[in-house]
Amino acid sequence: MSSPVEELLNRSQRLGADPRNTNFAGGNASAKGTAVDPATGSDVELMWVKGSGGDLGTLTEAGLAVLRLDRLRALTGVYPGVEREDEMVAAFEFCAFGKGGAAPSIDTTMHGLVEAAHVDHLHPDAGIAIAAAADGEELTRRIFGDRVVWVPWRRPGFQLGLDIAAIKAENPQAIGCILGGHGITAWADTSAQCEANSLEIIRTAEAYIAEHGKPEPFGSVLPGYEALPEEERRARAAALFPIIRGLASTDVRQVGHFTDTPEVLDFLSRAEHPRLAALGTSCPDHFLRTKVVPMVLDLPAGAPFEEAVGRLRERHAAYREEYRAYYERHAVPGSPAMRGADPAIVLVPGVGMFSFGKDKQTARVAGEFYLNAINVMRGAEAVSAYAPIPEVEKFRIEYWELEDAKLRRLPAPKPLAGRIALVTGGGSGIGAATARRLAAEGACVVVADRDLAAAEKVAAELGARAYRPSDVAIAAGVDVTDEEQIAAAFRETVLAFGGVDLIVNNAGLSLSRSLLETTVQDWDLQHDVMARGSFLVSRESARIMIDQGMGGDIVSISSKDSVFAGPDNVAYGAAKADQAHQVRLLAAELGEHGIRVNGVNPAHGRRTLLKREVLPEHVAAAVFALTGGDLSLTTGLHIPVDAGVAAAFLR
Repeated sequence: MSSPVEELLNRSQRLGADPRNTNFAGGNASAKGTAVDPATGSDVELMWVKGSGGDLGTLTEAGLAVLRLDRLRALTGVYPGVEREDEMVAAFEFCAFGKGGAAPSIDTTMHGLVEAAHVDHLHPDAGIAIAAAADGEELTRRIFGDRVVWVPWRRPGFQLGLDIAAIKAENPQAIGCILGGHGITAWADTSAQCEANSLEIIRTAEAYIAEHGKPEPFGSVLPGYEALPEEERRARAAALFPIIRGLASTDVRQVGHFTDTPEVLDFLSRAEHPRLAALGTSCPDHFLRTKVVPMVLDLPAGAPFEEAVGRLRERHAAYREEYRAYYERHAVPGSPAMRGADPAIVLVPGVGMFSFGKDKQTARVAGEFYLNAINVMRGAEAVSAYAPIPEVEKFRIEYWELEDAKLRRLPAPKPLAGRIALVTGGGSGIGAATARRLAAEGACVVVADRDLAAAEKVAAELGARAYRPSDVAIAAGVDVTDEEQIAAAFRETVLAFGGVDLIVNNAGLSLSRSLLETTVQDWDLQHDVMARGSFLVSRESARIMIDQGMGGDIVSISSKDSVFAGPDNVAYGAAKADQAHQVRLLAAELGEHGIRVNGVNPAHGRRTLLKREVLPEHVAAAVFALTGGDLSLTTGLHIPVDAGVAAAFLR
């Protein structure tokens, strides 16, 4: 027989695996049961519930909060009222059973006070569509009869838990409720029945919308706002993305994600999209990640590129002013300070959605949540009218002290957090070591190599521990002597992460031969890969960095041979000297854009002053030293990483 914890985890993972049931990291589930208290040897009633910030689909036992039910329910006797309900969150700590476990979420009371062994609280698109409809209460009665009860909007917290517990007690026939503007909650005495009840509510809402909803809830197609053909659409997105990312990073550097699913493109092609977008999202889980409203480009898909860029800048300036006004309308003494005023979601008709966050996962999830919001708006408009919770309520959640405290508890960002790096020759040796170091320091990394399989292997290694490996690293097959391949690799980089901030020119090879043995082919190959390759990669990256307006770093892995003249090395040494001088030339040219250009000069062998072997990791450490922040005013520098070669000392 399964334990309550096993049943809870299995149910949670099944429900969370289907995006129709709930969104990533959204909702929670619980189970009640008994266990032996090691302090007394007696049975004690416990509740296991998904902790704050966890994801149902990937929930493990470590992600559960464990509380004593007697102490949790005793909190009703000391509850000071709705005006002070936030104080009750700290009281959950005194209900904890044992040590460890996840921090209890704000929804803990909902689970603990409802008289049922198993409770699910979910954020399904169909359920929120009913919850966010203008006549949601009437729709709930019409769709479910008395099996599902309407609960008016109330901010999540202790009082909402009391409300739901009372409604459940007053309606013994009910299997759950629709929470106005928010989501659904279901309950039962067994885990299997609780899951069945959750799915009944969700699937019944889906079926009702499909059967009774009007066919074009977003209105007619706006001429000129239709989706561009795929190739043209992706090219337009790649051209716009660095500019939009720069705007969205005015306050804090952001990573981006691009979405051009049919649902997004259809929404942006319809007459009602400006009105609906301006209403903002409804479910708290949505707007905490997407902000209350997106920024929308109000031009047709085929508008000239420069006109679109100019209008995006105007819309961004207006968005920031409107966000500040929103904050000032609702802030009260004691409200947390205003956070960044840049948009998290930018919508471009005919092209798609650009979403932003502190890292790739946050940016991607923001886009997924806005797609959920589009689905909610579609459902609500199909059977009624979309009516999200009032703006003041959104503010009370966005600038909730409990949410702010959660943000303050987050670990400090890593030195390269929010940075997007591309490493050529990243499939092996110095390039692979550098890619590993940059990813370990928080960067999103593009592993570029002529050997795509080798690049893919390194990228997979970097992302092995991530929820989605491509949130950390991707691979790009590229010959750095080929302009078209380089341009394609950078388009891939931009569409994956939003732009580029850090380039490592590492691709290279060495053919050490005497002058008389060096062929023209030897000379051309080494100059093509190292001198021409660095030039082409630097030129393409500089274009993007200038568009972003966020500065950047270009680092070239040169060699001691760029300054040390030795025999039997004319082609390699000359190519490396060319590459090294490019560092100085580009540092002088790109400094006005805040782009720093530096070099690293490695050497191999043990015939050195320090008599130590130089490893790829030592070169990677030098790249990080140049780009990690401590040398922010250094440009045009070459750092020797050669264990001491006196003949290669820089003069």
